[in-house]
Amino acid sequence: MSQPQAISLPGGRFAYLEAGPADGPVVICLHGFPDHAPTFSHLIQRLGARGYRAVAPWLRGFFPSELVGPYHVNRLAADLLELGHALSPTRPVALVGHDWGAIACYVAAATVPHRVSAAVTLAVPHPFSFLQNPLRLGSQPFRSWYMAFFLTPLLPELALLARHGQLVDYLWHSWSPGWSAPPSHLDDVKECLAQSMPAPIEYYRAVVRPLSEAIARYRALGCTANRVTVPTLHLHGAADRCILAGTSRGEERFFAGPFERKLLPGVGHFVHLEAPDLAADLMLAWLHAHASRP
Repeated sequence: MSQPQAISLPGGRFAYLEAGPADGPVVICLHGFPDHAPTFSHLIQRLGARGYRAVAPWLRGFFPSELVGPYHVNRLAADLLELGHALSPTRPVALVGHDWGAIACYVAAATVPHRVSAAVTLAVPHPFSFLQNPLRLGSQPFRSWYMAFFLTPLLPELALLARHGQLVDYLWHSWSPGWSAPPSHLDDVKECLAQSMPAPIEYYRAVVRPLSEAIARYRALGCTANRVTVPTLHLHGAADRCILAGTSRGEERFFAGPFERKLLPGVGHFVHLEAPDLAADLMLAWLHAHASRP
């Protein structure tokens, strides 16, 4: 794996890690919150060893990538597609996304399917499945308390940086019970957040603000919600205590192309870190079957 690279795109300048041959089929791996690109170090090494050009960018709003917004899902998907075009102008790219990265993958696959050969999403189901299922899952609204908290002014930024990032530790530990993230990884995540604030919090605020624009975006996405033709594999930890596995139940109705949903027993929110080899094996099998091959 190389040192971080940088690329200028229409939407700004982005940093990324990569592994594998420069002429291999491109796989873009997108992290979530609170996390950063090195979360995919193991995965991109596995992908690179199989002949893929695996790329893991720091998302918009996460240092050292572009910190200026907007941060709504359409812009995140546009960043993803711009990166894909820059790295692979003639062939579609495969996508892997965790958390917010998964949401960007869903939007990109729904809106520009001819540029996406296959997708793998981790821990977050199709957004419309998440929005509908919590009504039938009594504890999910309580699990999502942090989303409401992040809509408040100033307090989230202060809380995430206070006491050496104690809130970051709490979120990781509560979302993945029974598993402990490497302290060095969490230290790097906290440093990334400290250099990025308030941008990572603006992701949540952009979901509802400004309200009129948010409604218009969701209506536009609704037009494509039932036409996701890109082959998609969704991996969800059965022990996830951030986004309950039940929120993905029945999500196949939002996919018209090949789709599989796999629950991983004993695994929490950070699927690719808790079960790195199992997750990589499942992803590689899916890409081999549905994406461009090396």
